[in-house]
Formats: sequence, C-alpha cells, structure tokens
Amino acid sequence: MRRSGAIIAGMLLATAAATPARAAVSNADLALRWAPIHYQDVDQTGDHALGGKSDYITRYDFDGDLIGRNNWDNAGKEVTAYAYYSVVETSSHWYVTYFFFHPRDWVDHPFFETEHENDGEGLLEVIEKDGTDYGKLRAAVTVAHSDFYSYTPAGSTWTNGGETIDGTLQTQVNPHDGLAHPVTAQEAKGHGLKAYPQYNIVGDGIVYYPSTVAEAPSNADDRDVQYKLVDIFAAGGMWAQRADTNLFASLGTFAGDTTGGCGTGTFGCGTNSANAPWGWDDGNDVPARGELATDPAKLSAAYFTVPGTLSRTYTSNGYAVAAAALRKAAETLPRTID
Repeated sequence: MRRSGAIIAGMLLATAAATPARAAVSNADLALRWAPIHYQDVDQTGDHALGGKSDYITRYDFDGDLIGRNNWDNAGKEVTAYAYYSVVETSSHWYVTYFFFHPRDWVDHPFFETEHENDGEGLLEVIEKDGTDYGKLRAAVTVAHSDFYSYTPAGSTWTNGGETIDGTLQTQVNPHDGLAHPVTAQEAKGHGLKAYPQYNIVGDGIVYYPSTVAEAPSNADDRDVQYKLVDIFAAGGMWAQRADTNLFASLGTFAGDTTGGCGTGTFGCGTNSANAPWGWDDGNDVPARGELATDPAKLSAAYFTVPGTLSRTYTSNGYAVAAAALRKAAETLPRTID
C-alpha cells in the first residue's frame, strides 16, 4: 500500500527526534587529534646546554612559580613534556595554535648571536569543517624566530596566495593512538620551528608524541617521549595570566632578564625577548602582531588561495576579549622581537 508523503515525512521526523544528535568534539579532543609529532634537536655542548636539557620542552611554570625572570636560572630542574594549545572557530574552519616552551634560547660561542631567557615558538593548523568529527587538515603556519613559514599537507586544495607555500606538511602515525599526525621539528639552541624535515634531529634528539600523559626524556636521545597538551584558555592558565607583570613584561612578551649566567661567555643576553602566541609576528607580512593566533582567518586569507568558503566571522575566539588592546599594542611595539 502506498503511503502519503505526509505520513512518510512524519515518520522521518519521528526517527530524527528519536536519534540523539552527535555530540560535538571538544576543543581538547580536536587539539589532541591534530597535535604534531615533534622532533626536537638537542645539543649537549657547553655549560648553557645543561647536558641537553636546555632543549627539552616543558611548562612555562616548570619551576613552580609564575616568575619569568628566574626561568633561565632554574632551567633543567623539571623537564616533563608539555605543550599548549588554543582553538578558535568559525562556521567553516577550526584554527588550532600550538605553543612549545623552552626556558632558554641559548648559544655556545662568543660571536654575533645573543641568547635570552624564555623561548616560545609554535604553529597554527587550519582544519576545514567537512562534516566529520575532526575535519580535514588543510594548512599550517610555523614560527621560526621572527619569520613565519607556510605548509600544506599532501592532497590539500589550498594553494599559494599572498605568500608562497614553503613545503609539504608531512604526516606520521603516532604509535600511541594509531592515527596520522602532522610532523614538526625544532632546531637546538634557538628553537626555530618548521615542518619536518626542514628542521631535523642531527645527532642527539627527542621525538615527542602527543598524548594524554606527560613524560620526561630518559636521556638526550630519547626517541619516544609523550607530551601532554594544556589549554591556553584554561582557568588560571597562560591567557588568564597575560597581565601578570612577573610573567609578562608587556602584552604577549614574556619577562626575562640576565640573571643566572645568561650571556656569560657569549655575545650577549637579551631581555624580554620571548613571545606568547598573541605576541608572535612576522614583520614583513600583512597580518599584524599576534594575529596568527588571534585572527587566524585573516592570516589564512592573506597567506593562501582558498577554494570554497573561508568565513571571517568567529563563532568562538577566546582572544577576542583583548582584541582592542592587542591591536593597540601592535601599533606601538616593534615587529622584530624573537
């Protein structure tokens, strides 16, 4: 017997009502899914290396306090592996920023280069909402000192825009979750960050894997160390501490001085020289200071040619509460801080 369209429509509506909507993936789960497998080169030479520990990633409060000006002095005391993330969102994309912290940006020779207390570099990943739980990774932009580098994974539909893409964002399977993750790498000492293998491990080094647990390297050549992610927007976390003058010298810039031997036997030691994500800047590019994290849709539109929809309206952006202050700071601060 043929049923009327009204009856069929009613049955479909009843079925939909009886089927619970799929729960949205949490920001923590999204960040963990796309967190990079991270190759960290390690140099053990010289007193400032601390036997390689100066190149291990850790928390910015690894020493148990929120004083940025004693981190050089306390480096190496706690090397359990953590990294930080933030997620902002539009109707078309998720933007996940990852931040890796080192207590020292150091050198082992007396010529030309300076070192400084605290070091914060990282990357932005852009994930297209495609109807699946975790979306599709389309691009990444990494921070290496005062320059940004752009990458796309194999198969991405994104192409060159205002900036030329610098390479392919490779993926590897994480043995701890069985999923393919993007792969990044940081150099020893200065900790510039690019897509692997544009930086790579030369000799000793650590391979960090994203996880829900945090481990400390067993030695300077440990190739399987799990790191745990911490939300930048967590209560009492990095963003909440942005006005703490013990931790930050100015908006987005960590406080750092010359105590503890920074600069001893080298060309010199800089002060207040490391940035949080909302202080990252490539002074030669269109996006303003901090916008890699705070307005990543703008940066994506400036860097890439994007087919389809790239919404510029945020449905969630924890940085927006200080957007005016960030813009004002960008107008007055120099754009060349490492």
